[in-house]
Amino acid sequence: MTETLNTVWAPRALAALRIVAGVLFLAHGVVKLWGFPEGALPGLQPLWSLFGIGAVLELVGGFLLILGLFTRPTAFLISGEMAVAYFMFHMPSSPFPAVNGGDAAILFAFIFLYLFTSGPGAWSLDGAIKSANQKLPSTPVRA
Repeated sequence: MTETLNTVWAPRALAALRIVAGVLFLAHGVVKLWGFPEGALPGLQPLWSLFGIGAVLELVGGFLLILGLFTRPTAFLISGEMAVAYFMFHMPSSPFPAVNGGDAAILFAFIFLYLFTSGPGAWSLDGAIKSANQKLPSTPVRA
């Protein structure tokens, strides 16, 4: 039973976490870049502002996580983005995440840090590329 959990279900659960976090993260970027859905905070942001740059990272980073493409470097980058976002925009108003609204930033930062260390799990383009590269015959180099 434990063997099945570790070898079959753990990579799938990791992939589900990656995909769901990616969808939610992408949604934050959509709100900031295009103001959709209307009324969502923070709403439409100028592209060359800190919020705009964050929105691009959220949109592209979320999309790459959903695909499981460049998972480790993407997760590292956006984990840092969320740490910076927390300390720049949430922490100054209160040291308590439940008060300053920084709960999501903290959770995203640590989920992405976990993805950086663990990899994409199942159902990823990273895994498909790795698998395809392992199946290619190596070509000898001629001098």
